Parts: sequence; C-alpha cells; structure tokens
Amino acid sequence: MDQQSGMFVVARTVGSVLCCDCGVLMPPNAANMCAKCLSSHVNITEGLQKQVTINFCPECRRYLQPPKTWIKAERESKELLTFCVKRLKFKDVRLVHAEFVYTEPHSKRIIVKLKVQKEVLHGAILEKSYDVVYVEHDNMCESCSRSQANPDQWVANVQLRQYVPHRRTFFYLEQLILKHNAASQAIRIKQINQGIDFFFSNRSHGVKFIEFVSKVAPVRSSDDKKQKSHDPKSNIYNYQYTFIVEICPICREDLICLPPKLATSLGNLGPLMICMKVSNSIALVDPRTLGHCFLDADRYWREPFVSLLSSRQLVEYIVLDIDPVSREANVAGSRYVLADAQVARVSDFGRNDTIFNIRTHLGHLLKPGDYALGYDLYGANLNNADLDKYKGLVLPDTVLIKKSYEEKRQKKRGKPRSWKLKSLNMDVDDPTRGKVDPEKINSEYEEFLRDLEENPELRFNISLYRNKEYKPSEVTSVSDGEELPSVPLEELLADLELGDDDEEEEDDEAGDDTMMG
Repeated sequence: MDQQSGMFVVARTVGSVLCCDCGVLMPPNAANMCAKCLSSHVNITEGLQKQVTINFCPECRRYLQPPKTWIKAERESKELLTFCVKRLKFKDVRLVHAEFVYTEPHSKRIIVKLKVQKEVLHGAILEKSYDVVYVEHDNMCESCSRSQANPDQWVANVQLRQYVPHRRTFFYLEQLILKHNAASQAIRIKQINQGIDFFFSNRSHGVKFIEFVSKVAPVRSSDDKKQKSHDPKSNIYNYQYTFIVEICPICREDLICLPPKLATSLGNLGPLMICMKVSNSIALVDPRTLGHCFLDADRYWREPFVSLLSSRQLVEYIVLDIDPVSREANVAGSRYVLADAQVARVSDFGRNDTIFNIRTHLGHLLKPGDYALGYDLYGANLNNADLDKYKGLVLPDTVLIKKSYEEKRQKKRGKPRSWKLKSLNMDVDDPTRGKVDPEKINSEYEEFLRDLEENPELRFNISLYRNKEYKPSEVTSVSDGEELPSVPLEELLADLELGDDDEEEEDDEAGDDTMMG
C-alpha cells in the first residue's frame, strides 16, 4: 500500500514462459525461444569476415591503410584497434565491443574479439562474440624500399648550418629533435663540419622538419631543386630538393656589441649585451643596468651582427668582494641582482696584484671566495666593426658570465653521472679527412652536459634518462658537499628498454591480475 496516497498498489511481476524448442523456463521474448536455441537456429556472424590480410612494413613498423597511406600504430594500441575495425564491413549487424586477444609478436597474427548485435525473429535482438584474425604480410613501404635499394636515393636534403667554432647549438637541437620525434621521417642523417644533413624521401617531410627548426631557433632558409629524371610519355619530372637552413651565429653566453642603429631603435640599450637565451628569439641582457630585449628571427636577419667574444674565450676569475646595489629583478624568466664586485684573474696569482672593480648581474649567486667565468676585455684584442662605430666608448675591464664550479668538479672527474642522454643515429665524416675532430667534439659535449647540470632552464625542454650503470656512493656525496649543481632524480625519465627480468616480472603481474579477476 502506498503510504503517501493511502491507495492499494498491485505489485508488478514478470512472468515466465517455456521455450518452444527445448521447453526450458525463460523470460518471454518476441521469438519465444531461449538464447541457446535462438543462436542455434540463426547465425548472425554468417557472411562476416573472419580473416583479413594487412600489409606491414618491418623497417618503419607502419601499416598500410588503402590505398596509399601508411600509418604508425603500436601493437595493441587504440590506433591499431581503430585501423583493424575499419578494415571490416558490417552488414545488417551493429558493433557493440572490440578488444585485442593477446598473441606473440613474432606470430605475425593479430586477433581482435568483436561483439555484434542483430535483430532476428519477430524483433528479438541476438548478441554474439567472434574472433577476427589479421595476418601481417611483410611489405616494405615506398620510402623504405627506396632507401634499402640505394640509401642515397633521397628526394629532399635539409642542410642545417651554423658558422661558429663549436657545436653546442647542435647538441641542444639534437635533444629537441629526439623529444619531439621531429626526424622520424628521415632516411639518413649525416654529421659534418659546422652542421648536420637530414635526408628525406619526400619533399613535404623536409618542409615539415624546417618548420619545426624555425620554432626552436632563429633561422633563415633557402632552397633549390635539381632535375633527376624525366618521363616524356607521361610528362612526369623527378626532382631532388635541397634546403639550406642557417642558424644565427649568436649563442648563449656570447658577448655582443649591438650596431648603433639597432641599439637606438631598442631604446639606447647596451651597446655591450650578453645573450642569455636562444629559442625562436634571442634574449639579450645588459649586465650593468639589467636592461633587456628580445629579437626575433626576422628582426635579426634584417640587421645581422656577430658575437664580440664567444664562450671559448672565457677566463676564470676569483671574487674578492661583492656588494649588491639593487633588488632582485626578473629578466627573461631568470633572477638577477646588480652588484659591485672586486675580482682578479686566477692566472695572475703569484704574478701581479691586478684587481678589477666591475659591476655584474650575478649578485644573487656570487660570494667572496667564489670562482666565476667572464670575458677579459682588459687584455683582449677586439676587432669588431660595430664596436669601432662607438666613439669614446669606455669598455669595462671584465664582464662576468656565470659562476664556475671547476674546482669542485675535479673531485668527480671520471665518475659516471646518474643520468644520460639519447642521441640520433648519425653517420659521421671520416676523421682522417680532417673535417671532424672527435676529441674536440667530446670536449664540447662534456661542456654541454655541465651546462645542463648548472642551468635548470636549459634542461626544461629536453628529456633526461636514468643511468642504470650509476651506483651512488655515500662517502662521495658527503665529501663533495651540496654546492655542486646536479640534476634532481625527479627530473629523470626511465629508459623504456625492457630487459628479460623486467618482462618476466610484467608477465607474473599480468597473471596475478587475471586470477584476481
């Protein structure tokens, strides 16, 4: 009885009927047959595809989506499941669910379990599951077959160049390319003097790669094409395209003298500036006033200039005294404090008592007794056309660039790091020809690794991986102190290469989950 209205309500019951075929008690339906008898009389999967052949490229591990599109899909991924389902044609049935059935990768088989529904006798809906076997047929795609036949049979060649005496920019650019997988379509990569060459099997792939580089570095590009072959019957021309991409010669930590016209347009900045950051724009900071500006690629190439001094000309100084003269300021995402400092060259110890009184932007980092790296303008022989245009300009004796940890690094020299970087698979010029010096490259790469440890902003956009060979030592960590910069463990990524032990552990965990379910 309904308590609110006080009326008597008859309870609703669901009746049961006997199956007209086997006589089993069952809930009523339109066909008056149980599900077992209904499925024995009607097969809703009849006429549906049970086996499909798909083309798989073993070189680039892509699948052919007819007619000519090759798609990248990992095994048992959503992309591969979508690709498999689209290869089927469903007639008069509705797909309800699809999932993978595990198979060994070397079996060249992919099994997908499908569940479909169909309306059968007198409006009854029947649901049934069945398996579809996809047979992988190895068939190399056009680009892979061309590269296998002749590796030099490229269509587009992107030549990255930077005319500076070091490769620090290319080390950083290599990590950005790896993180964003920008060179996945390259059929060959070659490292040469002052640059890297990327070869592609399609012109559009080369253009896409140039667009990526232009977003992470100030560049300018030019292109040319050369006719390779011509078919007069079909009037088809085959060309080889060459793109020359020049990266601006300004690098991080370079000392720059702005041209007078450019300095005036920027509000009389400088003229001596330090390059603090290079991305798709150049961030410049005045070390004596903390005035700063940003130059994009178009602005730089309209009024190009070169570095007055580069990082290979840095000199080590010792800080004798420092006195901050301003509050902390945020410039280009970094913190700086102006300070008056007394410094002396480390090389002058025991020779003379020369002391330099300078102003620096590193007042938040330096303390008396610290070491710093800077440019020695007192003893430098400068030859710069833009600097000669400033009449009566008084140059500072020294411009400090960064704090030095060389003395502390002596204790850790030769010891492995807790992290590592990946590298592109590049062909290198023969060192006997004198174009590439392996010792010089190794030395510059070590400097690049030190910069990553000292500068968190520099490693923000790249991926660092844990070094499995690294074994921490408690004695070393206590004796070295905490002042030496290092990469925190939370910033490291686990390398995705699984060993045999890891695979066995994953199999055991999967088995446990199945039993619990």
